[in-house]
Amino acid sequence: MIAPIRILLADDEQLIRTALAQLLELEDDLTVVAQAGSGDEAVAVARARELDVAVLDLQMPGTDGISAAEQLLRIHPGCGVVIVTGHGRPGHLKRALTAGVRGFLPKTTSAATLAAVVRSVHAGGRYVDPELSAEAIAAGDSPLTPREADVLELAADGAPVDEIARRASLSPGTVRNYLSSAVTKLGAANRHDAAATARRLGWI
Repeated sequence: MIAPIRILLADDEQLIRTALAQLLELEDDLTVVAQAGSGDEAVAVARARELDVAVLDLQMPGTDGISAAEQLLRIHPGCGVVIVTGHGRPGHLKRALTAGVRGFLPKTTSAATLAAVVRSVHAGGRYVDPELSAEAIAAGDSPLTPREADVLELAADGAPVDEIARRASLSPGTVRNYLSSAVTKLGAANRHDAAATARRLGWI
């Protein structure tokens, strides 16, 4: 008998995570060996367990799904990672694929489709939801440098320059330069407008 595919499920919404685990357990060839309520917990579980596929929510407290995927793949290079998201912004898809994620799905996906994607990813395949893929292509690549994106993300909640500088370990002058450049590149009226545009397109 072929051993079932060992799955880690990570989602900060316990009701969703538990229901999904029960649905996947109905499949004869799948078994949920661990659950996690955050990205950090998912990475900790990965250090302690043998896994075949990790199904990670994109938006989780602390370490998000993509950052957790990067760490998890350093622990288990052969593990297939699937990201599920209720916020399928174009930039997230590109970042996920760059990180080595092999499945990217919206949370509206059926359990049957998720099970099929888990099998495909475990076999070395890749699956990206067609609608999310089309949106990513339409949005194009981000014009922001990684540092500009980092600073703009820190500015998105209205934090003052001095606080952004402290959190980014940069000087206030450097922060202002990055913000000014980001505003110019995005054709925005100000940094708040730039952050809103970049977030809508999934670039931060």
